[in-house]
Amino acid sequence: MKVRPAAVVLAVATAAATTLALPPASAHDKKDRAPIACADLTRLKITDTTISLAQLLPAGDNPAPVGTLPTAICRVVGVTKPAVQFEVWLPTQTWNGKFQGVGNGGTAGVISYAAMRTALTRGYATASTDTGHVSSGSFDSSWALNRPDLIADFGHRGLHVMTLNGKEITRAFYGKSANFSYYVGCSKGGQQGLMEAQRYPEDYDGIIAGDPANNWTRFYAGSHLWYSISTLKDPESYIPASKTQILGDAVTAACDAIDGIKDGVLDDPRKCHFDPAVLTCEANQDPATCFTPKQVKAIKDIWSGVRTSSGKLVHEPLVPGAEAGPGGWAAWTTGTAPFTGLHWQAADGFFRFMVFSDPNRNVLNFDYDKDLAFALRKVGPDLDAINPDLRPFRWRGGKLIVYHGFSDPDISPLNTIDYYESVVAFNRKHHDDRREALARTQQFFRLFMVPGMQHCSGGPGPNTFDTLTALENWVEKGEAPRQITASHLTGGVVDRTRPLCLYPKVAVYKGDGSTDDANNFACRTPPEETDGHHHHHSDDHDD
Repeated sequence: MKVRPAAVVLAVATAAATTLALPPASAHDKKDRAPIACADLTRLKITDTTISLAQLLPAGDNPAPVGTLPTAICRVVGVTKPAVQFEVWLPTQTWNGKFQGVGNGGTAGVISYAAMRTALTRGYATASTDTGHVSSGSFDSSWALNRPDLIADFGHRGLHVMTLNGKEITRAFYGKSANFSYYVGCSKGGQQGLMEAQRYPEDYDGIIAGDPANNWTRFYAGSHLWYSISTLKDPESYIPASKTQILGDAVTAACDAIDGIKDGVLDDPRKCHFDPAVLTCEANQDPATCFTPKQVKAIKDIWSGVRTSSGKLVHEPLVPGAEAGPGGWAAWTTGTAPFTGLHWQAADGFFRFMVFSDPNRNVLNFDYDKDLAFALRKVGPDLDAINPDLRPFRWRGGKLIVYHGFSDPDISPLNTIDYYESVVAFNRKHHDDRREALARTQQFFRLFMVPGMQHCSGGPGPNTFDTLTALENWVEKGEAPRQITASHLTGGVVDRTRPLCLYPKVAVYKGDGSTDDANNFACRTPPEETDGHHHHHSDDHDD
């Protein structure tokens, strides 16, 4: 247990008392006690909580909907009022002494069984929740109609309650508390991770938040909805999925070589200034191979984002490079036909049920002044994880790793960079330059951008990597991650590796050997970051 200044402990305790009812004293009781048998966990007393099932399952068992278990577990199923369903899986032979909470996707509403199985393969006791409602699909929001309590559970409370319950059940079953607790999530799960760091800093020692939908209300208005308005409000603006590859190929052809390597990946799409007008159909051209003026305008609108009447950007827009492939614009922006894309499905339900409480509302008529202000007031406080003040998390020794696919067709990677920069700015003392504030931030919060990765996975760039080992080494051994090696697989075979660099550093080719081998790259600070200051290229200055 780290000794902390009394004032700090008091500040954290006061913050906690104002945002949540503290759990029973037992959750803070670190002393070992007699383990409780699996079947007897149904009798465990947890506030407002009923445990309906506690059963031993052997390795290789495959009960629906759990999936095939990599190891023998005690499976615990419970619910906390009003409706936060959760599961806790406790390895009976392979426990590593640690606890892992896992996040959700979309609008949650289901237990994340696959993520729990992954946690088991590493020996973790693990927990997941539906966040307090049952969903019929990835972006079903109908459960939220006139239920502000369920929106709050979805926004932050559900995962927090699951975490407290999961740690308490873990302690009861093994007779001792977990040595370390980690959280892992992407997308909605990334929002949950940042919400934990901001609101419930005592829950986890280490947090991984991928592609976070943290700026939730603005993201739904300025991205999901805006991309839908751009392509659907005028039927002639709709872009069929078959044309997304044409756009993606044109972007790659124009911008791939900016980073000095032609590899089908845009290392930093912010440097790509491709004008889609060059793809406008000419007289007698086959319309399947080009874009109408209205389609070109839709592309430009998506890339530029939407502003309020006073000129303020609502949410960072998508960047070039996310268009091609089945997981690109074809899934998110166009769908198989008008009104089938995921951006529309997400926006439509969110605004009808969560924001306006009006199932019949036509959300394509959204007013970016009046309606946005209303949405931010109504649901923003429960859904938006945008607070740059992470001091309580930092003070308790918490560590945070955030990553984002630079070719994400769902959530703009620029929003994640903006949030990171807001934390750096918050950590800036009066006399500091940015570099000092950056170094201070990197003591507990590190960002890794992933060139060529789409939403949480996929895409042309190396998109398979292990952030959890990096986080464990940071929390448990004090080894802060300077770079993480990512792999690209084709047919299950690795055909390219690349280092993911500690932002704002980027991977620079050393000039020798294969560009498909991470060892031939170094993480360097780009020239525009040095701001004319004397700068060392050595990695020794990361920490």
